[in-house]
Amino acid sequence: MRNKNNKHLGIEVDPELHFKLHYISKYEGRSANGQILYLIRQCIKEFEKENGEIIMSENND
Repeated sequence: MRNKNNKHLGIEVDPELHFKLHYISKYEGRSANGQILYLIRQCIKEFEKENGEIIMSENND
């Protein structure tokens, strides 16, 4: 069931990128959405490793 507290992020991608995303996500046993979340988390983890933790305050949306 969808968590109503989660934010929605809509993006447009070209057909080739879309195909390749689905190909890789299937290969790695994830949905396309799961693959995108994995990649975002990896990017944030790397950023915070180099630049320090990003702290979310109540003013951030």
